[in-house]
Amino acid sequence: MDPFNYQLNLRNIFPPTLRNFPDQEIVYRDLRRLTFKEFYERVSRFSSGLSKIGVKPGDKVGILDWDSDFYVQSYFSIPMMGAVLHTVNIRYPPELIFYTMQHAEDKYVLIRDEFVPLIEKAAQLFDFVKGWIIYSDTDEKIKTTLEPHYYYNELVESSEHYEFPDLDENTIATIFYTSGTTGMPKGVTFSHRNIVLHAMALAIAVRSDPLYITDRDVFMNLVPLFHVHGWGFPHVTMITGNKYVLPGRYDIKRILELIKNEHVTLSMMVPSILYMILTHPEIEDYAKYLEGLKVGIGGAGLTPGLLKLAEKYGIKPFSGYGLSESCPVLTIAVYNNRVKKMNDEKKQYYRLSTGIPMPLVHVKVVDSSGNEVPWDGKTIGEIVVRSPWLTKEYFKDEEKTKELWRDGWMHTADLAFVDAEGYLHIVDREKDAVKSGGEFIPSMLIENVISEIPQVAEVAIIGKPDLKWGERPVAFVTLKENIDKKSIYEYLEKYVYTGRIQKWWIPDDIIFIKEMPKTSTNKIDKKELKKLLN
Repeated sequence: MDPFNYQLNLRNIFPPTLRNFPDQEIVYRDLRRLTFKEFYERVSRFSSGLSKIGVKPGDKVGILDWDSDFYVQSYFSIPMMGAVLHTVNIRYPPELIFYTMQHAEDKYVLIRDEFVPLIEKAAQLFDFVKGWIIYSDTDEKIKTTLEPHYYYNELVESSEHYEFPDLDENTIATIFYTSGTTGMPKGVTFSHRNIVLHAMALAIAVRSDPLYITDRDVFMNLVPLFHVHGWGFPHVTMITGNKYVLPGRYDIKRILELIKNEHVTLSMMVPSILYMILTHPEIEDYAKYLEGLKVGIGGAGLTPGLLKLAEKYGIKPFSGYGLSESCPVLTIAVYNNRVKKMNDEKKQYYRLSTGIPMPLVHVKVVDSSGNEVPWDGKTIGEIVVRSPWLTKEYFKDEEKTKELWRDGWMHTADLAFVDAEGYLHIVDREKDAVKSGGEFIPSMLIENVISEIPQVAEVAIIGKPDLKWGERPVAFVTLKENIDKKSIYEYLEKYVYTGRIQKWWIPDDIIFIKEMPKTSTNKIDKKELKKLLN
């Protein structure tokens, strides 16, 4: 490669990392600890082993695993040798696991032992797979009918150092599939350049007020590694040299133990995971270890009710925003120079917002004609974005790609307004928006208000067909303690009086359910709620 055309590829992350942080740790549950130097050695030897069994540049390599050190090794071993890592969504039903692996054209598959029986049941369907690499937390070789198969530990232990090529930064590194909430999952791909620039910008953004993340912070992401690069933090960690803790399969008691024992100070998660942590029956035993924990919330809005519950334990939540198509992070609710000067009460409003753009992100909210809406805190439009780490396409889907990219901007289908300080506030997904009498009802604002009721656990607003108005809102609610509809309506009326919401936004009905349906990434599944209405 031309020395004056330095490639932003994953290989080139490591020279300063290994020089500056060789003894920093990656911790997998209570089972294993690796220094960065040891980690890189395993990355290298694993690539060598994969090469021996036939993995070539451009091959798609799928992985089915929980959040393990093996998984993070694969984040680097596979792309750095020129192959493409497919992070398979293990929470898909079996038919979608098959569909996405076939659609992606996976040639080799890395698979945790406990998922082997699932694949064996339909092994004949996976005739496109050339080899299965089986991984276990122990050295035990499980018996399998999958052929040909290899064992991860044997591949690593029998292989030597791999000389990674200096790949063109535009080489595709990863593919994964969207949650499939609006139809069949869609594949998105990202290059080495996309991933490296995203990680660098994210590393800069989280050092802002009020987060002030430094190299002393200990990361434990609670975003599945199959989901949008684990929001980028495996890559950030290798750049910034932070200790990185991996919880394996999510178990709330184990997560609390890891926070306690490994002194975790930063985590990322969807709201439902934070809620499960905060309502765990043994939460009081861990209260002092949660003090000061910084928690990034994405995938759905950070509600005032959840913020209040988190702050009870000294947790400091903040919001972020992105999507599968954007690698994913675009905005974070950090303070700009004007907000820094405000009092704490006013700052909370901005912490609950969708945030401001990260470095190198250009975000606009536009009307149906593509004109930017005023920053008036009320005019709703669609978020469109440009940045150097957005996917170029939906894999093998030209029609959907054209819908995604219009007029040189990626269209997110998220509806938002912008306040006078330039902060985004998402009010709905376009597909979930309630349009009543030709006007949008901002469902997230209604959800936020209802979430502040102490007895409410979770809430979701959806639209119900209405002959007169087209649609009217309905609230689905799960409870922590008993409360009746009348009390919730009285609470909403108070906010009408103060001007926070409008009277015609109040849901026509409130439906109590035992549990919210969730997507494979633990977001509330409004598609399933609409089925309940029907």
